[in-house]
Amino acid sequence: MAPRFLKIEDVQEILNVSSQQAYALVRSGELPAIQVGGRGVWRVEASELEAYIERQYAASRERASRDA
Repeated sequence: MAPRFLKIEDVQEILNVSSQQAYALVRSGELPAIQVGGRGVWRVEASELEAYIERQYAASRERASRDA
């Protein structure tokens, strides 16, 4: 069974971005996440990451159709 929540490191690997870019997505609210534990580490629900990716595809399609 796949984990429900992903670490920021997992997110940056999946999206192939730097840790700074992954944290920026979370801090801006563009990629919903929660903080857990005493140290407040960030976790991203796998379904939220998939929804983010789908939103990015939709935005890319919209930009491409405008530029065509």
